[in-house]
Amino acid sequence: MTAQEAQWLTRIIADEALDVLFQPIVDTSQQAIYGYEALVRGPAASPLHSPLRLFEVATQAGKLVELDILCRRLAIYRFAALDLPGFLFLNVMPLTIVERDFREGLTLGFINDAGIPAERVVIELTEHVPIHDYALMRQAVDHYRDMGFRVALDDLGAGHSSLRHWSELRPDFVKLDRHFISGVDQEPAKREFLRSIIGVARSLDCKLIAEGVETAAEHLCLWELDRGLSLLQGFYFSRPKSEPPLKLAMPLPGTAPLQAIAGRNARTICRQVADVAPECPVPSLAERFRRHPELRCVAVVKEGKPLAVVRRSSFLALFTNPFSHALYAKTRVMDVADKRMLVAEAEMPLEVLSQRLTDSHEIEQEDFVVVAQSGGYLGMGNIVDLLREITAIQVRQARHANPLTGLPGNILINDTLNDYLSAGEGFAAAYVDLDNFKAFNDVYGYARGDHVIISVCPAVAGSSGECRWFYWPYRRR
Repeated sequence: MTAQEAQWLTRIIADEALDVLFQPIVDTSQQAIYGYEALVRGPAASPLHSPLRLFEVATQAGKLVELDILCRRLAIYRFAALDLPGFLFLNVMPLTIVERDFREGLTLGFINDAGIPAERVVIELTEHVPIHDYALMRQAVDHYRDMGFRVALDDLGAGHSSLRHWSELRPDFVKLDRHFISGVDQEPAKREFLRSIIGVARSLDCKLIAEGVETAAEHLCLWELDRGLSLLQGFYFSRPKSEPPLKLAMPLPGTAPLQAIAGRNARTICRQVADVAPECPVPSLAERFRRHPELRCVAVVKEGKPLAVVRRSSFLALFTNPFSHALYAKTRVMDVADKRMLVAEAEMPLEVLSQRLTDSHEIEQEDFVVVAQSGGYLGMGNIVDLLREITAIQVRQARHANPLTGLPGNILINDTLNDYLSAGEGFAAAYVDLDNFKAFNDVYGYARGDHVIISVCPAVAGSSGECRWFYWPYRRR
């Protein structure tokens, strides 16, 4: 550390002279942005512009904790100001969470001030020094989880980060070091390693994030490798930017969203379940649950609008001792109901509803309320019915999709054309023939050939004016 670097560090911290950038993390299974990793840079004209050198000098100067907390605060406020969707992945030094933030709750205070729910923040443990006290680190990680945060382990396989960290801390996410991603399309050993790691992640109920995806070939190889590796990050999608993209700039292979098959929305799986009034006596509802063992959940409705739900399991747990009936004899249903409920409009597409359920970690997900556009109560939905409908859609699409690209096949294309013709809607169709494609495949291989097809023939739906649908069939020759 030079004297000039020490002066720059003092100035940067005092003036909060840091640039906050965000790099998207892409969910290929949903063809959408899953979240953003917050990154910082020092002033462009300073010797501490590089984050590696910035944190190295801060460590030498004994100001690592101060700098780390400053970076965290600026990143949180900037994320909120940009109103970015998805999760915020926040780089945090393990040293700081056990020394100061763990005891003072600084990060929770920052996100509360910014108006960001804790459930949308992922604490990404980034190491510059090894972890020695795992017991204390586990205690700190549990402390964060109790506040609603999730935890990620950064750069698995690099530096001090090791499989022991994964085993000891049980993170919600693990980010794979870019070493295992770079050139994965050309190195079979790396692909075998990734298959093994995917198996470990599944057994531990942990999500993997592949960092450092920089080429189309790497992207295609990861997609072909295994659908368990669906979260990707790298320059191929977007470089870190002060104002990052809100949507993907390119289609992802084989991940077109579930087609909105006619009638497949929340109304499709809505069951008419009689509601109860807030003033209903608890014993009356208990008798109803007793007479109808198939009844799982009941909505509490006032003036046609759902206020809360009563779930069978938690409700009957109230009557576990001999004094319960007397205790709740004069209690209203609303006093024991759960106001945390998922409400879905009847016209909500099933794929959107599925994502809502996936993101609702703080709510029991077995049952949800279905309402009309006006908010009036219609009935209850069940996650089993939702899964059954979505599985049927996926099976139908997979059965008729092209096995190489995952794009819609002839039957789905014909169905769509018939729908437009039956409705009398205008559309345009195009036929694209790739000449000399066999020669291309022979020279560059089928993986790159498939990527060309995906890029040239996306078979996307939707446009403006009378051009309602595009069709790019192809043949290899």
